[in-house]
Amino acid sequence: MRLTMRTNLAMRTLMFCAVNPGRTVRKAEIASYCNASENHLGLVIHKLSQAGFLHTVRGRNGGVMLNDAAEKISVGRVARVFEASVPFAECFSENENQCPIKDCCRLRTALSGALEAFYAELDKLTLDDLTRGNSGLTKLLEIEPAA
Repeated sequence: MRLTMRTNLAMRTLMFCAVNPGRTVRKAEIASYCNASENHLGLVIHKLSQAGFLHTVRGRNGGVMLNDAAEKISVGRVARVFEASVPFAECFSENENQCPIKDCCRLRTALSGALEAFYAELDKLTLDDLTRGNSGLTKLLEIEPAA
């Protein structure tokens, strides 16, 4: 299994915001610190905002910040927002499923269970679990270290 680049960027963005709490961060800052394209990041930020993970501020002093506490943001929920539209296998797509054995294949059931177990495991993990006490991450992503 492999997560899409958008999911990866979403998690980097959320971790960046969590490491810089109470601060409105700019897309360019996130892109620079997280080694990401501003264009791709713009799409990700828009989706994170629509899903309620980020609060966006427009204008000269604009940017983004977490919309909720890091301990309330489930990694599984973030992954579902970005991965749900990407079928895990051809047989998971209602529109593009051309598999000739789809009506009698047992693999789809097994894959479906494995996928649910994967998300269930990610549901146990929060953004806070990824960032709190992670000095290595803080060192890499903190814009202005606390005095």
